[in-house]
Amino acid sequence: MALTEAQLAKYRRRARGGRIRMALSLGATLVGLTALALILGALVSKGIAGLNLAVFTETTPPPGSTGGLLNPIVGSVLMTLIAVAIGTPLGILAGTWLAEYGAHSKLAGVIRFINDILLSAPSIVIGLFIYELMVRPVGRFSALAGAVALSVIVIPVVLRTTEDMLRLVPTQLREAAFALGMPRSLVIRRVVYKAASTGMVTGVLLAVARISGETAPLLFTALNNQFFNADLTQPTASLPVVIFQFAMSPYKQWQDLAWAGALLITFTVLALSVFARALSSRTK
Repeated sequence: MALTEAQLAKYRRRARGGRIRMALSLGATLVGLTALALILGALVSKGIAGLNLAVFTETTPPPGSTGGLLNPIVGSVLMTLIAVAIGTPLGILAGTWLAEYGAHSKLAGVIRFINDILLSAPSIVIGLFIYELMVRPVGRFSALAGAVALSVIVIPVVLRTTEDMLRLVPTQLREAAFALGMPRSLVIRRVVYKAASTGMVTGVLLAVARISGETAPLLFTALNNQFFNADLTQPTASLPVVIFQFAMSPYKQWQDLAWAGALLITFTVLALSVFARALSSRTK
């Protein structure tokens, strides 16, 4: 059936509008990729210049001296591991309850709402909350307070990912396990968790990538320490805080170390994100 002139004109307008929207989308993508390439290019060029063996073997130097980033690297790794150890079990347990036990209850709706708020809450607010809870009462900053602040950021990410992954597991798998006489708890541990394990690990990796560059909550909890410290009850250096401090200083040695630390964090987060995306693709 032949199209009328009005229909042809309408089709041409839609096609023209589609081409314009596509051009605008490609232009916005190009602008974003160009900005990202410029940022990464500057980071790599300046970060590699300050990257050497001393960065990993020496502690942060006093003004005007040379040194490394050993103590903030160790402090960041220590607080991240503790945060993941605290936040991951809580997030998995809460996500499991939401997906397997209370999926349609009123309490589940409240928990999801609070979790959404935590996902979008500014990290500085979390830092202030832990400061009032753990730092102010004892009168000193500590690595433990910093780890707890980071764990509050970990929990909602792991919770959301765990719930989503468990809900993707086919109901037929659960029914087959129930038909064999397995109790619900055993079905979850042996069947559901195994089917969703890759996605759950992805959630943990994304949470680690999220907290790796957090500075604001650590300023209010762990603060900083120029010297090497493994005592969790004392102020402890962390890589994001040291980068912030050194980047604002007038000393070239500190600025070079700040660029090197920024490069380390960027590529660590990039590696975790790529690995998480690969695991996610494998799950799909």
